[in-house]
Amino acid sequence: MQEVNSRSCPLRITPIFRDRIHAGRALGERVIQSVHDSDVLVVGLPRGGVPVAFEVARALAAELDVLLVRKLGLPGDEEVAFGAIASEGDRVLNESLIAELQLSPKVIDQIAAREKRELKRCEELYREGRVPIPVRDRAVVLVDDGLATGASMKAAAQALRLQRPKRIVVAVPVAAEQTCHKFRMDVDEIVCVYTPKPFLAVGIWYEDFSQTTDQEVQQLLKEAARLVATQHDRVK
Repeated sequence: MQEVNSRSCPLRITPIFRDRIHAGRALGERVIQSVHDSDVLVVGLPRGGVPVAFEVARALAAELDVLLVRKLGLPGDEEVAFGAIASEGDRVLNESLIAELQLSPKVIDQIAAREKRELKRCEELYREGRVPIPVRDRAVVLVDDGLATGASMKAAAQALRLQRPKRIVVAVPVAAEQTCHKFRMDVDEIVCVYTPKPFLAVGIWYEDFSQTTDQEVQQLLKEAARLVATQHDRVK
């Protein structure tokens, strides 16, 4: 998955996946080997996790929904996350990083409030008036396009747990091995297709890691609902 070239640079990365669709199909093949529940629901983390989740839902012939999560980024350097917040309000905070950077509770609350507003906007945009699909007593496969620190996924899993699913399976195409291992203690099962070393970042394992748009998320949710409706009609 990676090769060393000491003449030009210390490490050359060879991507694993062409794009999120390719990653989702690879993940779907793995998930169907371990998830056999008849009432399974696939939940994607927008935006990048939804194209992956769509392919997993198609492999399982399952319903697809979303659970919105936003990273809590450092002021002036928002790519560095000190936590995450889910649409239901659950927070996951990196307490050691917060202490190291001396972030005040006031600053944390301000950032969380801003991201909560964005969560509300996206929730309204993606659902278009539809209510969330119930998860109580169902097996839920929680999908993203990869796991680095896992803060967003952890917030999502905690929020989902409050809705009392039968079990939660976290599924990702690629992840940092340590993060993947930690999640085994937080959820019922985790599926990580690849755990390359060194991991570095999710995006480097994709040839095309361009940003998923709001419109793509909307279209995929509609197409997933159409496929499920078609399957139900065939059963009748």
